[in-house]
Amino acid sequence: MTEHEIKIAFKEYNTLQELSTPDYSLCHEAIKAMENSHSPYSKFRVGVALKLQSGKIIYGSNQENVAYPSGLCAERVALFHWGANCPDDPIEAMAVTASTDEFEISQPVTCCGSCLQVMAEYEKKQNKPFEVILFCINGPAWVMNGVDSFLPFMFFENRLVNEAKV
Repeated sequence: MTEHEIKIAFKEYNTLQELSTPDYSLCHEAIKAMENSHSPYSKFRVGVALKLQSGKIIYGSNQENVAYPSGLCAERVALFHWGANCPDDPIEAMAVTASTDEFEISQPVTCCGSCLQVMAEYEKKQNKPFEVILFCINGPAWVMNGVDSFLPFMFFENRLVNEAKV
């Protein structure tokens, strides 16, 4: 038997003002993205901003539907837009935030497993990790370099990719 230990690393900032200027700006773009959230059922708005290598910003917000499984998380809205429209312009950073009028959010909201898996595949697709900033609008920000810190056992099977190219 072999015992393994997994450690994650991330930086925690007490406020957005402590972030670098580019990260601070990207967080404000994610706040703007929340304006287009369609969340009449949960009343939980999520906004995402992707910064591409070219400097272009792609926005995503959660989109709910009365047929609940038909909705989509903000992260996947932004990432699928990138994959369909800008796959040759690598993602450099992603900022994610949330808000609700129902209760106070006092720490960053993390991405769901489905979104993490999509993030992992797109990192592999572009052959490099991207910075992920999870932040609370009036609180802390967590900054990670790549999805490995979230999902150390992400699903990926290289033979599926190789077979698809044939």
